[in-house]
Amino acid sequence: MNQPSLTPALSVRNVSKVFGSAKVLADVSLDIMPGEVHGLLGQNGSGKSTLIKILAGFHAPEPGGTLQVGGVDCVFPMPAGQARKAGISFVHQHLGLVPSLTVLENMLVGDFAARPLAMIGWRAARTTVREAFRRFGLAIDPDSRVADLSQADRALVAIVRAFEEVSASRGPGGGVLILDEPTPFLPRAGVDKLFELVRRVAAAGVAVVFVSHDIDEIFEITDRASVLRDGRLVGSISTAQSTPDQLVDMIVGRKVEYFKSQRRDLADRPVVAAVREARDDLICGASLSVREGEVVGLTGLIGSGFDRLIALIYGAERANGGELTIRGRALALGEMRPAVALAAGIAFLPADRLGSAGVGNLSVLENVTQPLLSQSLFVDWPWLRTVASDLGVRFDVLPNNPRLPLSALSGGNAQKALLGKWFQTSPALMMLDEPVQGVDVGARQRILSAISAAAGEGMAVIVASSDSEILAQICDRVLIFAKGTVAATLTGDQLTKAGIAEACLLGTTSSLLLETPESLN
Repeated sequence: MNQPSLTPALSVRNVSKVFGSAKVLADVSLDIMPGEVHGLLGQNGSGKSTLIKILAGFHAPEPGGTLQVGGVDCVFPMPAGQARKAGISFVHQHLGLVPSLTVLENMLVGDFAARPLAMIGWRAARTTVREAFRRFGLAIDPDSRVADLSQADRALVAIVRAFEEVSASRGPGGGVLILDEPTPFLPRAGVDKLFELVRRVAAAGVAVVFVSHDIDEIFEITDRASVLRDGRLVGSISTAQSTPDQLVDMIVGRKVEYFKSQRRDLADRPVVAAVREARDDLICGASLSVREGEVVGLTGLIGSGFDRLIALIYGAERANGGELTIRGRALALGEMRPAVALAAGIAFLPADRLGSAGVGNLSVLENVTQPLLSQSLFVDWPWLRTVASDLGVRFDVLPNNPRLPLSALSGGNAQKALLGKWFQTSPALMMLDEPVQGVDVGARQRILSAISAAAGEGMAVIVASSDSEILAQICDRVLIFAKGTVAATLTGDQLTKAGIAEACLLGTTSSLLLETPESLN
């Protein structure tokens, strides 16, 4: 961290917010210093997102709160668009980029409302954008379509854009960049690139607020961290002088009991699903099997194909070849479609919570009862409301109000609702892509427990994840992917966070072939 000045880059005092009868923020006061990376943590529903939306001018706080940027009083509530003028810029989890536009057009999108397109000097703007990328060591073509970039490069574009906005308007405080959970959808290599960029931004004197659920990331990138719990500021700590356990205790308010599955010998259980020689443009002859009651993890480095395979099995992506056998029925992978998969007893929860997995502007009720609606010609809404409410209780969805839009729930609660959506169908095979991504430490233990309970009742489960820690917690077996196929299988004592991470890094070496796919049957 740069040597801080005595004047905070951002100072909020006595910020509160009430929705209906619920007080979601209560007298929160917080200082962020110039040049520091400051973590903001809390369980889903703790008030983090509400505080950020207040700073962005999306919500108005209750009377009595104040805001200063660089020691200068700001109008509070913040009028729309005023945050940018004051020197505060945001990168939200979904980045705010327009995929169909070029990188250059996205970098200038804030100018479109201020002046006609004909008045924008595109040649000079392209040179300016190239120079901005060069300063941060990024080789991104301004004329590329955002849709054609990797998720990591999209995040980097959003951060550089936000930094440029701060640089254009920041006052004596150096400016403030707020990153709202920018890493959940990034591979490890992408996180490393993002962190390097964050360090360079902070070195330029900008205060960075980094919102995350990942404790390891907080200790890797931040100088200090503040914790919200039940809408109140619990406290702030120096990460260099604290431990992960101390931070977790602050977040949850008690000692967390980490879930740990009891690994079982399932060799005598019947094989529920088996894949043979799956192929597409990325997958190169991958094979696997999963037994009744077994939780099998899939992981690997970016581009290894571990997350692609389950999309092929479900028919969400088209396979070029291969065969799936599910409960003794053989199906050509190239002919798989979601409707065929569902009829065969396969459920799939994608990682994109408010995209492929759920519809944010539909109610929780409409989202979680969708599998039931598709099976009936008549809609019994009272019964469906009871089903949705019962699922909310079973999966600890808070608030348990089926009429709320899915997007109104915190990330962890939306994920629990979507898990309930598919678990209620009792599929033979459940496939989960990054099931605890962006979920707080307490909620992830409940989700892992629900997965384990379903497996205990005989469900076969495949979990695709880049999170070595949760795979070590939940899986009976982990398959390491490299170059589009299964390179190694880890079992027993090999199933540790460090062991899985190391296997991913070494997955392309022949010495790591611990078990061939053919030996899994």
